[in-house]
Amino acid sequence: MSQQREAYLLAGPATMLFLGIVAIPLGMTLLLSLYQWSPTEGITTTLNVANYVEIFSDSYFAEVFFRTLRISVLVTVACIFLGIPEAYILRRMRGPWRSMLILVVIGPLLVSVVARTLGWALILAGNGVLPQLLMKLGITTTPVSLMFTETGVVIALTHVLVPFMVLSVWASLGRMDPSTERAAQSLGAGQFTIFRRIVLPQAMPGVLSGSIVVFTLAASAFATPAIVGGRRLKVAATVAYDEFLNTLNWPLGAAVAVLLLVGILFIVVGWNRFVERRYSQVFSK
Repeated sequence: MSQQREAYLLAGPATMLFLGIVAIPLGMTLLLSLYQWSPTEGITTTLNVANYVEIFSDSYFAEVFFRTLRISVLVTVACIFLGIPEAYILRRMRGPWRSMLILVVIGPLLVSVVARTLGWALILAGNGVLPQLLMKLGITTTPVSLMFTETGVVIALTHVLVPFMVLSVWASLGRMDPSTERAAQSLGAGQFTIFRRIVLPQAMPGVLSGSIVVFTLAASAFATPAIVGGRRLKVAATVAYDEFLNTLNWPLGAAVAVLLLVGILFIVVGWNRFVERRYSQVFSK
């Protein structure tokens, strides 16, 4: 048996699985987005782009997609600022303390996202822990509820997604030689200089890969925006859900889902190209 045939046989099961659970459903969703729907006739198989025209011509959908982008970017930035120090501390720890901190970091991933989000709903509500704490500290005079606000959604999504950033940065820092920090310190460099000139460049590959993961998951998140954001704060995923199950306009919901997927792919590919170009310029000097 030739090596090429062996390669095809080995890749066959994975290819069939990919086609069955990814490619074919995406193709059916794209085809569904080209159908039409009416309250009297239901879904008709006439192919056109009326759903996309409706989305691009309606300011409501533009606001929803822009809100989705804004929340995803804010969550990604927050995860970067929280994830880099956590990963650095995790790398410097030894023995059982590192195992305990790893458990703390990945602990949120072991709990259902619905349970975590409901916990944040109890914290962010007007009579929850956070507003009462702010009042006791004298920061606010009346309870300030963060439920049904973008701030609340960003906080809850950051808690859900920051472990992905921590693990990505930690993996990058694991390849760093500890002697470089000691050498810089022996030459008189301060901790901030060591972090900025040595640690941060080593962590950047993890930051870049982690930011892609966090941004993708934040942009496509459903449970957290649906619970914390509620009915008043719509993102693309909740709009697609409403079109499918509430108004029963499946073609329009499929069009929203397709545009969300295309937008995420466009941003991720563009970010990868930008990063590769910057890194090639740095390494070519």
